[in-house]
Amino acid sequence: MQLGRLAISLPAPGLGALECVELARRAEREWGYDAIWLAETNGPDSFGLAGALALATERATIGTAIVPVYNRTPAVLAMSAATAAQLSAGRFVLGLGSSSHAIIGDWNGVRFERPLAHVRETVAILRQALAGEKSDFSGEVLRSHGFRLGNRPGQHVPIYLAGLREKMLRLAGAIGDGLIVNLFPVTALPRILAAYRAGATAAGRDAARDEVVCRFQVAVTDDLPYARNLVRLAFGGYVAAPVYNKFFAWCGFEREARAVADAFARRDRAGVAAAMSDDMLDRIAILGSAQSCREQIAAFVAAGVTTPVISPLAIERRAIEAVFEAFAPARG
Repeated sequence: MQLGRLAISLPAPGLGALECVELARRAEREWGYDAIWLAETNGPDSFGLAGALALATERATIGTAIVPVYNRTPAVLAMSAATAAQLSAGRFVLGLGSSSHAIIGDWNGVRFERPLAHVRETVAILRQALAGEKSDFSGEVLRSHGFRLGNRPGQHVPIYLAGLREKMLRLAGAIGDGLIVNLFPVTALPRILAAYRAGATAAGRDAARDEVVCRFQVAVTDDLPYARNLVRLAFGGYVAAPVYNKFFAWCGFEREARAVADAFARRDRAGVAAAMSDDMLDRIAILGSAQSCREQIAAFVAAGVTTPVISPLAIERRAIEAVFEAFAPARG
């Protein structure tokens, strides 16, 4: 059973930055994980945490999955990425995405507009800056002139992009070095990879060997109803967000997506949860016994995921550790 290049997701629910650093040490030294991928919502800042992890680990890849392109300028992103790359001695991967209306518009007060242009132009400026060039870019939504990094990284910093539907996936294939995805059924993966690789081909690039990073929400349990309700509680608002709602419909959950959006518009939280069917939850999350969870992840790996990222559906530290231990490469 092939499980790919296993990684863990941090920060973990309810844990502070120092606890995340300790988990990263254990992930590398005790559990044998190959990489640590950092999510960014309302917890520890990804670049601050990446710097701390870089100094606490020796061999694991450290990546962001993802930081948004809206709430930091390209120059700030370049400085942050260069710093993380230097601190990690070249083990850092910059994962970018457009994020969502809630995080960008509501939380940060930034207009969530023209995501394709924002991603494309951010990457263009970053490529100039990370190569040590003086920026010289005027685009449709962004511009940067005369900026040059004072701490140019000594090695290439890979830029991976998150994509949901066709247009962003094709853009990711055209200008990225790898792909970041999450929360979809395995049946949608061929369509996702086809769009990504089509974008690469159109740009004259071969993406066949690109890393495909997928974060999996995992609950190792015999109580499936409880695990499903955890998913409903954690991701109801996520499924209701316009960009993700359209994504779930695109993945084949049209009925559920429509019902979630209708309930959310009524401010009916219970209705949002009820609209997420058991079938949908069982296909977008990894739930069940340890053996069943491994088999489910192996199916995604067989379909094209190269790097499964384990994200525990748990809220207590010991339960979080138990999930990481259940998949520890060092323990077979």
